[in-house]
Amino acid sequence: MSNTQQLEDFVTQVRRDIVRQVHKVNSGHPGGSLGCAEFISVLYQEVMDRKEGFDMDGKGEDLFFLSNGHISPVFYSVLARSGYFPVEELSTFRLIDSRLQGHPTTHEGLPGVRVASGSLGQGLSVAIGAANTKKLNGDDHLVYSLHGDGELQEGQNWEAIMYAAAKKVDNLIATVDRNHQQIDGCTDDVLPMGNLVEKFEAFGWDVLELENGNDISQVREALKEAKGRTGKGKPVAVIMTTEMGHGVDFMMGSHKWHGVAPNDEQLEKALAQNPETLGDY
Repeated sequence: MSNTQQLEDFVTQVRRDIVRQVHKVNSGHPGGSLGCAEFISVLYQEVMDRKEGFDMDGKGEDLFFLSNGHISPVFYSVLARSGYFPVEELSTFRLIDSRLQGHPTTHEGLPGVRVASGSLGQGLSVAIGAANTKKLNGDDHLVYSLHGDGELQEGQNWEAIMYAAAKKVDNLIATVDRNHQQIDGCTDDVLPMGNLVEKFEAFGWDVLELENGNDISQVREALKEAKGRTGKGKPVAVIMTTEMGHGVDFMMGSHKWHGVAPNDEQLEKALAQNPETLGDY
């Protein structure tokens, strides 16, 4: 997109899509979706090198893997508004036989979805495999992935983190959504993560911090910096601080909105705080 205002309008519409999707079926995960609206929007609208059309091999383009698949509402919205499938299809979210299931899957054949990510902790392993495949194919494009901070409580992540550094998977940029919230409460109360920057660095990664992942300018700069660090022998990690439920005042900062849909009155309040910009579906 050509300017910040256009991108802000895009993000605002994505937020409308998120709350409308989960409200319609009284099911879904609005909190983390709202918190990652800026990141995924910037990634698809400005950062990734994407080719026309969609195919599963992903040759000749950058790839993205959503590991914390429960934030599918934001993923689906950005995919639809980036041209992968009709925006109108967002109205089928979580319905029987819909391609837009609660967690992204591949057997429905939804363009833009390359891996099922209902089970947490697996996305980094998949992203590493894709990054290695690009190296073997002589494809100099990058692989991006997104992970929840609570998701890092899964042990498989740390095996993958160790492997990526040891094998110099330096065409990979993994971002951690550090919102300090998970389904049962604050991550520091459930199982403290400690200093993620120091942990990734100790495992041999090149790490940068994104202090405000809900600021479009900061997201842009961080991803630009991350791209500049690839190809230098280390995988790159972005530790991104966001606010769960960002953009909807009664959801912000609370784990209670991890997986709860707004009622009719709450939907109207959320939409009023995010005026229509690109047209609803």
